[in-house]
Amino acid sequence: MIVRLLLVSAISLTSLSLSAQITERERPVEWAKLVHGGRFMDRFLPIPVMGELTRDTWGAEGVLPRYTQNGIEDPTNSYWGGNVIVGEDGLYHLFVCGWPEDSPKGHMFWPNSTVFHAVSENSFGPYRIEDVVGPGHNPEAYQLQDGRYVIYVIDGYYISETLEGPWKFGTYEFDARDREIIEGLSNLTFEQREDGSFIMICRGGGVWFSRDGLSPWLQVTDKRVYPDVDGRFEDPLIWRTNVQYHLIVNDWLGRIAWYLRSKDGINWKVDPGEAYLPGIAKYEDGTVVDWFKYERIKVLQDAHGRATQAHFAVIDTVKWNDLENDHHSSKHIVIPLTVGRLISVLNREPITTSTEAIHVRIEAEDGFDPHSDVDLASLRFGAPEEVNYGWGSSVLSTERVENAVIVTFDGHGNGCTEDNFAGKLLGKTTEGAVLFGYARLPGVRYLEPALSARKPVFAAVEGTYQIEIEVQNFGQVASEKAELQLLYREGERELELASGRIPVLEPFEKTVLTLLSSRALEKGRLYQARVLIDPDDVDKVTFNTTIGY
Repeated sequence: MIVRLLLVSAISLTSLSLSAQITERERPVEWAKLVHGGRFMDRFLPIPVMGELTRDTWGAEGVLPRYTQNGIEDPTNSYWGGNVIVGEDGLYHLFVCGWPEDSPKGHMFWPNSTVFHAVSENSFGPYRIEDVVGPGHNPEAYQLQDGRYVIYVIDGYYISETLEGPWKFGTYEFDARDREIIEGLSNLTFEQREDGSFIMICRGGGVWFSRDGLSPWLQVTDKRVYPDVDGRFEDPLIWRTNVQYHLIVNDWLGRIAWYLRSKDGINWKVDPGEAYLPGIAKYEDGTVVDWFKYERIKVLQDAHGRATQAHFAVIDTVKWNDLENDHHSSKHIVIPLTVGRLISVLNREPITTSTEAIHVRIEAEDGFDPHSDVDLASLRFGAPEEVNYGWGSSVLSTERVENAVIVTFDGHGNGCTEDNFAGKLLGKTTEGAVLFGYARLPGVRYLEPALSARKPVFAAVEGTYQIEIEVQNFGQVASEKAELQLLYREGERELELASGRIPVLEPFEKTVLTLLSSRALEKGRLYQARVLIDPDDVDKVTFNTTIGY
């Protein structure tokens, strides 16, 4: 009787833990109409086979048998997260965190993680630990403009002149600039911009910038950039290609990830379909490994910034069920990705609904010959919103040139509007595999100023109100003179309180506008307000806040 009660209790505890880790997210109905290649998840490829297929290792039944030489795993440590940097030595340097598998709290020992430096001659692994960086969790490594390396960890970072260390610990300086820090400053992700400055996205989806990638970090958004859906978001990942910025964020409770794109890292478009889901780990010999959870995605990038591999932290069960000295654990895995092709639009005028023909050049590169590897009849080009569903412009003609193919598309149905900053090519190779690529569109300005205001500061002056508003340029080019307008809500009406003109600002330069209010505010009362920069511009910048004095 006692044994039976204990068994029932154990089953109930497991069920409770499982329900706390999973909820079923309803998908938009239109996702069912996506064609193959329309989702980011369609880019995952089978994992190369390395070593021997074995059951002689830890893991739930769903992850056995498997090839243990992929990524990093061993019976001693549980590993989590981590990304790879290719060193000048030609080796692959993985910075991953972990903790002893026999820790008394099992997986929940993660706050006591250690960051390891592991190395491999093969990007898929196996990675071997070379040395210890120091304490820390959720590492992400990146390189500064001056050549130094940084490893972010929760609540700090390590910095070194070389990938081999020595590593010195430091802490970032954060300035939220009068904005709410959404869900705190953890799980940060970083990317270098064209001018060497850096963009960062925090766990909650706020966008931050730094001139040098260290400090200070300055927040520019006042709301999350993630999809406007119910999600428990964490583990964002940002990266930049020669065309655009990319962002993946994971809904850990729904076990579904989302994929977004941007031309500037501030304004994002959500692409339809799942970025990844459990079930994507398959080997070239057909072996399937059913990991319970995939988290902490990172990508290995090529010289053009394109993602060639996805690196994940995976676990075989609910985290709370991974106990000390048991048969469960976690590891780092590597999955290859279909690489987007190098394409360019040859048209000089903006692509619109009235464009009659669109000329797209598909470049040859190592391992890819557009003369023989492309199923030309399968190609579509246009706005991703159209192409992902099998629509867009179809092929009119092709021309073979040296090291490239120029494809002329019927301009009708391309779907491009002022909201589009990149066109998408989608089709198949002659072997039936996904073929895709993104191209910048003519007439789109990709490097722009990014003016951002702080909260207005009030002071009484000679019977009226003086208002000071700090404005800073976070773009990579100088701004032009711009108008600023301060509006506030009075019942159902929105009224102008003050306005002024912003001078030309160089990147990261700031100014303080001193304005006089045109209306009286009630002392001690708070008003809903917003600061508009260039209020007549389609891409006007808005800062929502409360004001009062």
